[in-house]
Amino acid sequence: MIAEGTRGRRRPVGEITRGTTGHNRLRRSDRWVTAVYGPLLRSAPRPLVVDLGYGASPVTTAEMFARLRRVRPDVEVVGVEIDPIRVAVARAHEREGLSFVLGGFELPVARPPLIVRAFNVLRQYGEAQAWQAWDLLRSRLAPGGVIVEGTCSEIGHRAAWVTLDARGPRTLTFATRLAGFARPSDLAERLPKTLIHRNVPGERVHAFLRDFDHAWDVAAPYGAYGLRSRWIAAVEGLAAGWPVAGAPPLGGRARWRLGELTIPWDALAPDR
Repeated sequence: MIAEGTRGRRRPVGEITRGTTGHNRLRRSDRWVTAVYGPLLRSAPRPLVVDLGYGASPVTTAEMFARLRRVRPDVEVVGVEIDPIRVAVARAHEREGLSFVLGGFELPVARPPLIVRAFNVLRQYGEAQAWQAWDLLRSRLAPGGVIVEGTCSEIGHRAAWVTLDARGPRTLTFATRLAGFARPSDLAERLPKTLIHRNVPGERVHAFLRDFDHAWDVAAPYGAYGLRSRWIAAVEGLAAGWPVAGAPPLGGRARWRLGELTIPWDALAPDR
């Protein structure tokens, strides 16, 4: 169960993860966040961004900090980890605007964050616990803030993430190295915890991935022009039957050519 501590308790909310991480593992989500939420970062007063559960090394937090500072030079980034040893190691990498604190889903930061990134954190939890974690994180957001919660492969070649705001989940994005899969349904292994066990007949996410595979097969002739052309053609074919984001900043060819696809959460949401 994901629950806050009782009065007087300060134990972080959550459990220690494996902590696996590596250079550039989260570059796909960082690229997407800067493109989609760059205007939000630029317009907000004193924007604070939290990287929740950064793992055994602070490398991906530092990389996100560098990328976000190109968009908003005074953005502050706080890495939050539940393992005190990891926090102690990370603090050697602190600098102006980048810091690390001990904590969990309760987000023990100085003010409500504008963006929370949480990658590969909820894999070890049950589906009901994942929903509870989402609710707790949403309650901590600044007005207009968003959560980007997802999973990725060990080197970041396959990823999927959900964006949430104060109202709940809004979108689901798939991102992949185009030479890193055989069929689009291979990305099912990176579905968020709230969907991964719903990839069975009768569920919307299963139907979506089935249709994506079919669109990929139909687009096979475009493979003569390269995998990027085939991906774009497959996404265009899929969009005939699914509400795939087709215009910036979430969609369109500029995003599709990067091996991305975003779809409204409601199109795939399970019946809870």
